[in-house]
Amino acid sequence: MAVTNVKRKLSTFKRLPKGKHGGVELLLIQNVDHVGKQGEVVEVKPGFANNYLLPQGLAIVATNHHKRMVDKHKSRLHEIERQRLSGLRALADKIAQQSITIEANANDEGHLYGSVGATEIIAALKSNDITLAPEHVRLQGPLKELGLYTVKIHLHVEIECDLKVWVVPTAAA
Repeated sequence: MAVTNVKRKLSTFKRLPKGKHGGVELLLIQNVDHVGKQGEVVEVKPGFANNYLLPQGLAIVATNHHKRMVDKHKSRLHEIERQRLSGLRALADKIAQQSITIEANANDEGHLYGSVGATEIIAALKSNDITLAPEHVRLQGPLKELGLYTVKIHLHVEIECDLKVWVVPTAAA
């Protein structure tokens, strides 16, 4: 009885179509770093497709219908992407003009008791009406001393900017 249930479950699982090199052909709905751009047909390993790209809604199975639809609307997709990039460039310019100050508890030598990470930087930017995700902040490591740091902000494959971060001691109450 249990064997038939397993066979039934396996037979309902739909396999993804294979590509030329043994991977799975997918059509990207959004840009994915190190994979491709929106509207491209890419071939990835089945695990990456099943566990990341498809559940996150970043790609769909590349059927002939989807390929024809993308070809038909390619110019509109390029226009949308161009507008998105211009908005990200404007945001990058706005971020590059910012200088944020983060207060942290430190000893007399300037070493922090904790550290300053991406979450603190994002919170400080949010107070300046700039909203970012934690994966946009590229730190070499946590900031553990007082001082001025230059932090890379990665908004897109083509768009990066620098942000000045001042780490200062908390004011004595």
